Amino acid sequence: MAWLWRYETADGAPVEAEGIPPESFPTQADAETWIGEIWRELLEAGVEQVTLLEDGREVYGPMALTE
Repeated sequence: MAWLWRYETADGAPVEAEGIPPESFPTQADAETWIGEIWRELLEAGVEQVTLLEDGREVYGPMALTE
């Protein structure tokens, strides 16, 4: 299984975070820990919300990155 975050604008359009490549994770917990550590950097790079995917299937989201 591969877990990853889809980076999005506030209206749900996919966006690339400049300087922050997408990463895949072996577990949901790893993905959630990572987003908790890097969400501010993603927000600064233009990502306004994220959706968690497992092997391409939406698990949850969108989740806003604003405080």
